[in-house]
Amino acid sequence: MIRFENDYAEGAHPQILQQLVATNEEQSPGYGTDVHSEKARAYIKKAIAAEQADIHFLVGGTQTNTTVIASILRPHQGVIAANTGHIAVHETGAIEATGHKVLTLPSDDGKITAAQVKAYYDAHWQDSTHEHMVQPGLVYISHPTENGTTYSKAELTALSEVCKDCNLPLFLDGARLGYGLVAQDSDLSLEDIAQLCDVFYIGGTKMGALFGEAVVIVNPAYQNDFRYMIKQRGGLLAKGRLLGIQFETLFEDSLYMDISHHAVEMAMMIRQAFIDKGFALRYESKTNQQFPILPNDMLTTLGETYSFSIWETFDDTHMVVRFCTSWATKKENVDRLIKDIHQLV
Repeated sequence: MIRFENDYAEGAHPQILQQLVATNEEQSPGYGTDVHSEKARAYIKKAIAAEQADIHFLVGGTQTNTTVIASILRPHQGVIAANTGHIAVHETGAIEATGHKVLTLPSDDGKITAAQVKAYYDAHWQDSTHEHMVQPGLVYISHPTENGTTYSKAELTALSEVCKDCNLPLFLDGARLGYGLVAQDSDLSLEDIAQLCDVFYIGGTKMGALFGEAVVIVNPAYQNDFRYMIKQRGGLLAKGRLLGIQFETLFEDSLYMDISHHAVEMAMMIRQAFIDKGFALRYESKTNQQFPILPNDMLTTLGETYSFSIWETFDDTHMVVRFCTSWATKKENVDRLIKDIHQLV
């Protein structure tokens, strides 16, 4: 079986494994206070051009989202997100379990707009009974979104400006950030994101690491006592250097962006094969996730050799499916898939 259902099917990039082995018998202090974690922080600060940023390493995306969101919101507040957002649909109510409601906005492509956020904020405060409702206290987006779409610099700038006007922190989920940054239609940089967001994180789990996410708190207002929150939520890893070493390796040179380019290149080949065969795509994704609309009877044929995700029902005879590439996707497997796509009847 050739797997295209997610971007974390493999272990870790060989350079990361080499560094983990090479440093295995080093003795170091725990909880991310080691020299490797400090080097990783320095590399990331340089990459985002924000020396004042506070950087922390956590294990996984859901843990990161719940810790960041709970650290910012007061008990009566909720987080604004797209109705397709990861925290709304793929985290088993983790945010609600912290006592905070996810306040969803309608979205067809996975993105939300500045106008939507402003309208929701105004509607809350203009309601004479607003104290009986969950107060919007944070805006959550992801780049890329669940549907592989990306924000333009203009879109993110508009969101950032509205959030500042409404005193709403802007938090960007970057579980697949590298794949969004190198997308063919992307005009955003890491520096842009650091300038426009209060908090964001740089994904590792889906980006070549064994595990790990790097939380970047740019706004000093949200930096104080964040390590307390990590510890309280079970995220302060005793062997913290295992996280530091991985991000040190990813950011010491261009590895993070290099592997992102590879994954997107493979995805674009798959995308073009479906287009050439006449299949429509559900979302305009130029990232490592592709969403062709396929007849139901073809799913069984493709499923004999390839694993992929069933995303949503399109109509009575068609399904939207997701093919996902990664840093480790082999070109020979993509070539084989393309050949089989062209042979579908």
